[in-house]
Amino acid sequence: MGRKVHPNGFRLGIVRDHRSRWFAAGPAYVQHLAEDRVIRATVHSDLPKAGISQVEIERQPNQVHVIINTAKPGIIIGRKGANVNALRVKLQDMTQKKVKIDVNEIAKPEIEATLVAESVAEQMERRISWKRAMKQAATRAIRAGAQGIMVTVSGRLGGSEMGRVDSIREGQVPRHTLRANIEYGTAESLTTYGIVGVKVWVYHGEVLPGEEYHSKYADMALE
Repeated sequence: MGRKVHPNGFRLGIVRDHRSRWFAAGPAYVQHLAEDRVIRATVHSDLPKAGISQVEIERQPNQVHVIINTAKPGIIIGRKGANVNALRVKLQDMTQKKVKIDVNEIAKPEIEATLVAESVAEQMERRISWKRAMKQAATRAIRAGAQGIMVTVSGRLGGSEMGRVDSIREGQVPRHTLRANIEYGTAESLTTYGIVGVKVWVYHGEVLPGEEYHSKYADMALE
């Protein structure tokens, strides 16, 4: 199951929350879902070097709240907020709704799965050995506090005639354990010989009973 099921979707409602948080029914659901995909694609394409880990979206009537988690908030905000204002205007024209953008800084990009995958992919594009890139990424993640990490690359590694898969693992990565807080990220490296895929699993530890993501909503209801 660890190789067939998306690690984030596998744990939704248990230790992970949805990245799009809103309710709609009928045609509105389809419209909002397609709109979310366009918003995420626009953010990533307009800010390719901003170290964006994930884009969360919340909705209120006639308003879209976009939360960007990034390792480089200065690039997204720009001088005096120029970049984020330009992005807000573009998204408002696209959605015909009021758009609010919040930028959250990632304190430890070394243990963010998506950023680790992008880092390995970028190094491979600069013709650095994939074994060295994977080993360095795993070492940095363990030093930054991750309890385990697994990195897999697949494709024509080193220009070989036949595609193959190579992996490295440090610590433990219990992919079948539902209470395990495992973050998953992917990236693609455009090498001379073709596209090489990169997958990263980062294990942050177990989420014990009573510490699930929905406990924060229960606390809010009691206040």
